Amino acid sequence: MSEPVIKVKGLQTSFFIDDGEIPAVDSIDFYINEGEILGIVGESGCGKSVTSLSIMGLVPNPPGKITGGEILFNGENLVNASERRMRQIRGNDIAMIFQEPMTSLNPLFTISSQLTEAIRIHNKCSKKQAKDRAVEILKLVGLPRAEELINDYPHQLSGGMRQRVMIAMAMACDPKVLIADEPTTALDVTIQAQILKLMKKLNQDLNTAIMLITHDLGVVAEVCERVVVMYAGKIVEEGEVRTIFKDPKHPYTAGLIKSVPDMREKKERLYSIPGNVPKPGSVKTGCRFAERCEYAFERCWTETPELYETDVEGHRVRCFLHVGEEEVQSDRAITTG
Repeated sequence: MSEPVIKVKGLQTSFFIDDGEIPAVDSIDFYINEGEILGIVGESGCGKSVTSLSIMGLVPNPPGKITGGEILFNGENLVNASERRMRQIRGNDIAMIFQEPMTSLNPLFTISSQLTEAIRIHNKCSKKQAKDRAVEILKLVGLPRAEELINDYPHQLSGGMRQRVMIAMAMACDPKVLIADEPTTALDVTIQAQILKLMKKLNQDLNTAIMLITHDLGVVAEVCERVVVMYAGKIVEEGEVRTIFKDPKHPYTAGLIKSVPDMREKKERLYSIPGNVPKPGSVKTGCRFAERCEYAFERCWTETPELYETDVEGHRVRCFLHVGEEEVQSDRAITTG
């Protein structure tokens, strides 16, 4: 078993506005092993992107701030790291593919300027050496005519090509960890498949640990080994992909899987989880999913569940339905009686 390259312990990230503190990420714990692809899934507003920005030290301050917990990278707590230290780590040891390449790439600079900047900063090499490395990495991500394309501007490239450039920028310095925030959003299915295949190849060839943030459970099933399911700023289920897809324990996870269209079944209407994700900070006590859960009983409204271990190693779920059968039956009897 490989060692965790990143350990997140009790991470809390909040945004401070006139109305007070709004917790976007609330005491979460997870890890990423060396050479592993970890999926982070959940609806919009669940805290996935804020988690990735917290790891990168890019939470906008103000109004955002990490208020608690640890982010351990090879034993070093990044929460306490200086901005100078984080600049050494970003792009070199931990890199990120942002959600929308057109807004992440600077339209005023060529691909060459943007790609060689990180290479020169971290590798201390000449302009020619940096450009040669940039062409090499563009070829690695499958871009044709790399020698010519490197002198183009972002608007001259297609969406798929821009996303490959973003991956090239992230992989330029051979990082140990790659955070991919919705890397296939707004791409057609053919380009999406190519991007996922490319990321999996980079993971296998370079042993890069990847944290893949996505809404698409099909993507998770295809490329990830473990998955973390987030809801309203908390982790509600965690485990191996095969375990969770075969037998999801949390009603939210089961709802997400149930909402995926099945080509073998004919349905007039696709399933969707009723209601919406609660606003951050609006649920003070109880399970945050209780309002949308068909199995909720009295305890769900008055107590906050912990992440409980199941009978499968490495599988945890934040739900009172799995605390113990006798205890659950007792609570249900009180609720119905």
